[in-house]
Amino acid sequence: MPTVEIPVEKNKGKVREVTLGATAADGGTRAYTITVGGETALPFLHFEGEIPHRPVVAVEILDKRPTDWSPLLLQAWGDVVDDPVAWAKSAVDAGADLIQITLASTHPDADNTSPADAAALVKKVLEAVDVPLIVKGPGQPDKDNDVLVAVAEAAKGERVALGLCEDKNYRTIVAAALAHGHVVIGSSPIDVNLAKQVNILISDVGLGLDRVLMDPTTGALGYGLEYTYSVMERLRLAALMGDSMTQQPLICFVGHEAWRAKESKVGEGVPAAWGDWEQRARTWEIVTATSLLQSGADILVLRHPESVKVIKRTIDKLMK
Repeated sequence: MPTVEIPVEKNKGKVREVTLGATAADGGTRAYTITVGGETALPFLHFEGEIPHRPVVAVEILDKRPTDWSPLLLQAWGDVVDDPVAWAKSAVDAGADLIQITLASTHPDADNTSPADAAALVKKVLEAVDVPLIVKGPGQPDKDNDVLVAVAEAAKGERVALGLCEDKNYRTIVAAALAHGHVVIGSSPIDVNLAKQVNILISDVGLGLDRVLMDPTTGALGYGLEYTYSVMERLRLAALMGDSMTQQPLICFVGHEAWRAKESKVGEGVPAAWGDWEQRARTWEIVTATSLLQSGADILVLRHPESVKVIKRTIDKLMK
């Protein structure tokens, strides 16, 4: 039989490597660091290039008991949702490579927790677990600035990922990252050019792009997942073709998107054909996460402990 030569794409570009966390040797207290990026091929096409670092899984915890999460999530985590420190420990036990703490209580329309109190909590979480940390503000620009500056100072040297930096709200957060040795997350609506623009703005302020993660904003299964996939794929293709401002590792907040879908959040008053609520809800997060892995995600932030196990097994298989 004649030999069939499989065509192999040769890419001239490479995704930047970004490292989160700092060990004692680097001036921090983490047990290990996590480096993402470095790909010279599309996701898991090992025969076309290098994929030196496996995608990683973060678990999102909140600084207060969630009031708008599905009861299935609250049931899965149990009483630890009332104590962020205990929750962080439980998330690590569940297999989280790193922890994301969302400072929801600092929002002016919530408890309006002070920046000092938020920073003190982050410090406690850093002392309780030894994995790298992602810290998200409340999503209100002025409070984001105040809170993340305080957090950056309290976590000096730990190389925490701070977010979110948007086009109208990035200078203060980037300055705090520069001053205290952290990474930032640049966020934009689902659009290639807008994502590039945020990276350009961050770079112009003076932060090296080896300290920038890119959040392209993602949709869940049934809520814009196809468009999300398309934009992320275009970002990765542009990066591999040599476009410098698209060569950032991608972080996707999967749990936030998947668990606010009606199909995962609601168990009553839905068609019987939808099947078992718990199985459906977990599947919604898992399918969303698996799809985004295939479109280039380097960091997946999940909410359900069972999803963490499934996605880590999936990554193991894809990396073989």
